[in-house]
Amino acid sequence: MVPDSTVKSKDDNNAGMRAEQYLAPETIGQLGTFELRARMVVEGIMSGMHRSPYQGLAVEFAEHRQYVPGDDPRHIDWKVFGRSDKLHLKQYQQETNLDVVLLVDSSASMRFGTLPIKSGWGGTQAKTPSGDWTKFDHATAMASAIGYLCLQQRDRVGVTVFSDGVRSQVKRSNAKDTWRTLVRTLAIEPVDEPTDLQKTIDQVLANITNRSLFIVISDLLMPTEQVQAALARFRHRRHDVILTQVLDREEMRFNINEPAPFVGLEGEAKITVD
Repeated sequence: MVPDSTVKSKDDNNAGMRAEQYLAPETIGQLGTFELRARMVVEGIMSGMHRSPYQGLAVEFAEHRQYVPGDDPRHIDWKVFGRSDKLHLKQYQQETNLDVVLLVDSSASMRFGTLPIKSGWGGTQAKTPSGDWTKFDHATAMASAIGYLCLQQRDRVGVTVFSDGVRSQVKRSNAKDTWRTLVRTLAIEPVDEPTDLQKTIDQVLANITNRSLFIVISDLLMPTEQVQAALARFRHRRHDVILTQVLDREEMRFNINEPAPFVGLEGEAKITVD
């Protein structure tokens, strides 16, 4: 529920911004010091920076195993042979790429915002003519920055914009134009309809078989039990999850000192609250 005066119609929405406007120079500078690492073991075949469950002859040393006829003698550890008079091979832990899927909440409650927009930080159709920085603007700026970071690491990135289900998607990729495609999808998506996180996750997981990292960006204005049930679906499939809650400052402070009308952005009735 939000104060009645803050609600804008969809006709007031601004056009989407250019991709370059989603990363201010200071943002790119700050991202240069960050790495996004998977907490889980990642399944993949490309060269990257995340640990794979498959042992081979790659980058990071893992352990020795005894030599058996047919093994490549180039990988014999001759120092171990000198100490033990037994042949052992060096085994290494493969490093691989990570699949990252960004889930961005575009439900009607994400239209709310009271902060002035910062020049050069992007914007979406949720942004109002008065210059309000909405929760959806913040979520898309965050998703754009994380997507940029992952692509710099050669990870594959996809995005799903959702409300009462999947609204639009960009398939996981690390191709050259992936970031612009991701930003274009975020910048033009209208914000309406209620949130159905469980339905969204079921739709997304139906098309993903390999273990991935999901980053959910939402205001999470829904019963806690629904959030827990939705996250359990990820864990059941052995995926890793980062959950980020986006709230406006006024939603946390609720600094309203007199009776005021409130209207629900997701179909709730209008009420007056003291």
